[in-house]
Amino acid sequence: MPFRMHFGADDLLRCRFAVSPAWETQEAVRVLARPGQWGHHLPWLRRSAAAAGSLGLEPLWLLMPTRGYTPDFLCPPPEGPTATFEDEIARLRETDPALAAAEMSRALADTPGAAASGQGKALLADPAAAVQLLADVKERAWEALIAPYWPRLRTLLEADIAFHTRRLAEGGLAALFDGLHPRVSWSDGTLTVHNSAEAARDLDGAGLTLIPSVFVWPDVISGFEPPWRPALVYPARGIGALWSEPETASGAPEPLERLLGANRAAVLTALSEPASTTGLAALLGLAPSSVSVHLSTLRGAGLLTSRRVRHQVLYERTPLGIALATGGEPE
Repeated sequence: MPFRMHFGADDLLRCRFAVSPAWETQEAVRVLARPGQWGHHLPWLRRSAAAAGSLGLEPLWLLMPTRGYTPDFLCPPPEGPTATFEDEIARLRETDPALAAAEMSRALADTPGAAASGQGKALLADPAAAVQLLADVKERAWEALIAPYWPRLRTLLEADIAFHTRRLAEGGLAALFDGLHPRVSWSDGTLTVHNSAEAARDLDGAGLTLIPSVFVWPDVISGFEPPWRPALVYPARGIGALWSEPETASGAPEPLERLLGANRAAVLTALSEPASTTGLAALLGLAPSSVSVHLSTLRGAGLLTSRRVRHQVLYERTPLGIALATGGEPE
């Protein structure tokens, strides 16, 4: 069944991307609740299972029905494109208890027996305390499950935003929206998301926040209601290779290694998508200072270009760099 978001002229000017560490934390917790469903994340699950057992995730799991509503206050759409986890967890802690009670009641009703359980009753009996408890659990989950991998995750999310920004520049909103997910389509000023509920929302000038996510895969999520800003959370590109071990210089073609040196060739080969210095260092298992020197050299040779995207500088291959890395002809 579809959820339709109707755009006005002002909404078209207020579409933006955002990265949300709190959202990745929440969806990682959801993955841990149903680990058998998420094949792409098995390497992460193996690494995280031991830590997860001591985090006390049950209150969050209780509010995440298999099918149905998860409270929006647990992870509202970011207010800015570069929110930190600290910003987002502070916002959660400031949630109005009355709003939290209403959203928790709605979520608990979607799991038979949840509202009548001891934990469900405790959450609803003292919503203010429940908000702080849930924030504490989420903070522990961030520190154990996401923070150690955040440079790698952020690099993939930023690369996804760069890719879709190019699609927007080349083909407009139709190309952008139609390329986000198979269940998302755009027609005549309406964005349709084929979700589990029939609903509609006029955006009324609020615009739309687009949030790429690693752990939301393979789903797409929308439906945030006032007072929350309209948002669409979709799977970022490149998740299949996310949890592979760091590349080594042997991953580059041997002739390229002889020409550029092993590590420099590895950096050029790894840039199949735009990436930052920090992200490349995490991917390749090299020191950021070393990667920075290699990037500067490759850019000076005309093989890379760079551009600032909010708080990061992203590097990508020029046509000559693509030809050299892949053995093809420059475009």
